[in-house]
Amino acid sequence: MAGKLFAKHVVRKIFLEDWGLKVIALVITLGLWFGVTGLSTPTVQRFNVALTPRISNNAEITNALPAEVDIVLSGDKRKLEQLNNSDLTATLDLTDVVPGDRVISLTPDNVYVNLPPGIKLSEIQPGRIAVNLEAVEEKELEVRAETKGAPAAGFEVYASVVSPPRVKVRGPASVVRTLDSVETATIDLAGKKNDFTAQQIALNVANAKATVFNTVVDVFFRIGERRVERAFTIPVTGLDGRTVSFIIYAPRTLLSQTKPETFKVEMILNDKGEEEPQVSLPPELRDVAEVRKLRLNP
Repeated sequence: MAGKLFAKHVVRKIFLEDWGLKVIALVITLGLWFGVTGLSTPTVQRFNVALTPRISNNAEITNALPAEVDIVLSGDKRKLEQLNNSDLTATLDLTDVVPGDRVISLTPDNVYVNLPPGIKLSEIQPGRIAVNLEAVEEKELEVRAETKGAPAAGFEVYASVVSPPRVKVRGPASVVRTLDSVETATIDLAGKKNDFTAQQIALNVANAKATVFNTVVDVFFRIGERRVERAFTIPVTGLDGRTVSFIIYAPRTLLSQTKPETFKVEMILNDKGEEEPQVSLPPELRDVAEVRKLRLNP
């Protein structure tokens, strides 16, 4: 009898008493449950995002890839609604692709998108793209100084020296093999009368797909009075009665003051083991003069 009374008391307590509080608690519980399950219901959303290829250091892409792709993401609806196109980037992994003309499939296996937990990449469109992946080569090239304008009247450029004289370039093999030099940005020589050094001059590569390692160089210009030619005939040291004739190309003022006896001519052995005349210039002409049309007279 006592057991039945206790059971009735318990049933009454559960089902008949405090109905108001129980109803409120039930409503709150159901609301939370529907809210959580509703928000976490898997859903699908499409985004248009930038495409970025990732390649190895020994290869380069030589064709134009799509700048953007469409991706389909699935997962928590609330998290998807918080994503923006600008926050997402699709990275295509090409690090293991062998160089050549390839058609690459875009799948979640080779395309990475940084996504929050609960969101996954389901699809990429277009599903396939053409990729021309070319092996990279390096090559050392001569640097040529590009100039404009002329020195002052009565003056000329004797020589130009680039430092460093050669630089290394890097790029797709088909591009690098066509290059034979690298040019500097244009250097203005207008009105120059004296030696000068153009410093930190940028380099220009003929093909934008090639990259130069040294981006700047210095160029030294030797400038002086315009040079003229003057003929000389003098005896050969050690050869009685024999003379040589030659032309000296040098600055006008210096050359007009130079006397034949300031030159010395002697016979030397050339690379073929044959004797030939050699002219020694006086100190004041050594860096600014050239010997032309040298011949031994009968």
